[in-house]
Amino acid sequence: MNRGSLLVPLYVHPAVDPGAWRTLVESADLLYGVVLNVADGPGTAPDPAFAAVAGELRAAGVRVLGYVDTAYGRRPTHAVLADLFHHSTWYGTDGVFLDQAASDGGLVGHYRRLARTARACGSQTVVLNPGVHPAPGYAQVADLLVTFEGSWATYRTAAPVPAWTGTYPAERFCHLVYDVPAGLRGLVSRTARLRGAAVHCAVPGSGANPWQGVSSDLTDHSRESRSASTSAARHHQQEESS
Repeated sequence: MNRGSLLVPLYVHPAVDPGAWRTLVESADLLYGVVLNVADGPGTAPDPAFAAVAGELRAAGVRVLGYVDTAYGRRPTHAVLADLFHHSTWYGTDGVFLDQAASDGGLVGHYRRLARTARACGSQTVVLNPGVHPAPGYAQVADLLVTFEGSWATYRTAAPVPAWTGTYPAERFCHLVYDVPAGLRGLVSRTARLRGAAVHCAVPGSGANPWQGVSSDLTDHSRESRSASTSAARHHQQEESS
């Protein structure tokens, strides 16, 4: 698996924006993982387009994490596990992104059981997304804990990071930031690091679903990768013909 620093939730169908998915495949070395969200979960039946992009990402060495809504601990366990099973069998996901995770200490046991079952079913990476700093016990449950999800405007003035996070490596924490103005994505990365999160994502999108596209940084990297590959292929052809 690649060990990049970007966790990218891309919530758009491959037929609607194939370029965005191609960009992720071509930027594999930058990615911690990609969250696959067919329809607020795996959908009701396998989608060949999502299965194809999931396969391309895995072939490029990218973690593919199946999106599962936990409704802050209110969703029935059997429904959560059914989504987990369908992601694995339909799209070959090798991890899970448990969204709308609870943050209060009283539900740590519930999420510990979900994580244990997910790993028993083959999930190599378990990500919890409470979107805020939760009770400390959650850090022992997840491989990666999303402790911020929100707009750049909110991120700029976010509350100080709790002291307990300093007992864990920065690689265990992630910040997801949207509505980021052009030119400030590097600042998001640096700010996340200063706040103890080695994994992040910064996108320009806003509204009800800000995760419908990728940042220009990834697009630029993808373009450079294609250019380098083309130049290498051309050079190889010239050597063969000489």
